[in-house]
Amino acid sequence: MVYRFLHTADIHLDSPLRTLALRNLELSKLIGLATRRSFVRIVDLCLEERVDALLVAGDLYDGEQTSMKTARFLAEQLARLHQAGIGTFIIRGNHDALSKITAELVMPDTVKVFGAAAETTLVDRDACHFPVAIHGLSFAKPHAPESLLRNFPPPFPDAVNIGLLHTSLGGSPGHDLYAPCSVADLQQSGFRYWALGHIHRRSAVPGGASTIIMPGIPQGRDINEDGRKSVSLVTIRDDRSIIVEERHTAVAQFERLVIDISQAADWKDVVLEVNSKLESLSSTVSADHLVARVELIGTNDLAWRLRRDTDLLRTELELRAASAGNIWIEKVVASPTIPGHSRDRQSGALHELASIIDEEILGSTDYVGELCSILDELRGQLPAELRDTFGRDEASFEALASQLARNGASQVLARLRSGEGE
Repeated sequence: MVYRFLHTADIHLDSPLRTLALRNLELSKLIGLATRRSFVRIVDLCLEERVDALLVAGDLYDGEQTSMKTARFLAEQLARLHQAGIGTFIIRGNHDALSKITAELVMPDTVKVFGAAAETTLVDRDACHFPVAIHGLSFAKPHAPESLLRNFPPPFPDAVNIGLLHTSLGGSPGHDLYAPCSVADLQQSGFRYWALGHIHRRSAVPGGASTIIMPGIPQGRDINEDGRKSVSLVTIRDDRSIIVEERHTAVAQFERLVIDISQAADWKDVVLEVNSKLESLSSTVSADHLVARVELIGTNDLAWRLRRDTDLLRTELELRAASAGNIWIEKVVASPTIPGHSRDRQSGALHELASIIDEEILGSTDYVGELCSILDELRGQLPAELRDTFGRDEASFEALASQLARNGASQVLARLRSGEGE
């Protein structure tokens, strides 16, 4: 008889909003509740598909300060699985390694939370069915700089062995190195399926000695987690072959929409073009809601006005999006240029001012240092979980400061240029 399970990871229940751009209160509420609603969908999917188990490969919570409201919500959802006879297997990752709730919450006896020492659970199946062994290992601390593979026991004889591991594999942009290992290491482990977590982008290595799946985050939390989000529905057939199906779970899907407005004749044309592209994109989104960052590019006489009045453009787009009911504007970035007004062709006072700003101010060590000092003071006033918004290290912090300075200078020059033509 087949064995079926749902594999997910990096749920980050009740994760705080990670972007300051979500100033729309309704949008903030939608994203703030999205991780819960996505988890409910995961449980619903388990029940609908009548799976044998749910596997959570780390970062069920977002940190150690998770509230008891989150714990009660989780207990309610796990109880639904328990009542249906569905087992739940959980490991802790780097974000929930220190969470006290997982340790203190009284779980149903169908829930297995693996500890900091590798453990193996033999699934209770009839003698006529192939045996299944699930192996797991949780992070003892938030950091795991070395591979954890050597801590796993050898495969259980004659069973289909499934491993739960939170790992960065060989590394991924935007993710710190945690419990690093290679695909080759996993393939040589003797395990039939590796249920991984940590990297928020989905990836799969089907076939071979082991099927290796990184399901990605089931619900994006900001524009840097854009695209479709999903979980894996896994079926191990009687011949022990494996089928993996991707099932979408996001309530809201973040997307970047880049639009060339070179052919737009006036402001109305720009609005209609953006609105049309938003509706078209929305029709392809698998989630209930589209949350879009709109960037305008190209060459157009409206460039300076669009830079100056980006807030007005955003308001107009939000009003149109609201009528659709499921489209939200996360941010509008106006980056078009004016025909024939490239920097080498400009002349006069504005050109001179732009040169001074670019060469003498933005490039000044003293200016950048002062700007970093201001940003550092602002960062210190944020909750700890939001401070990465200003960069994860010194280099990214300085790069952000420089980019903010250049964006600000562009806005100032845009307003001056727009006024010059009025």
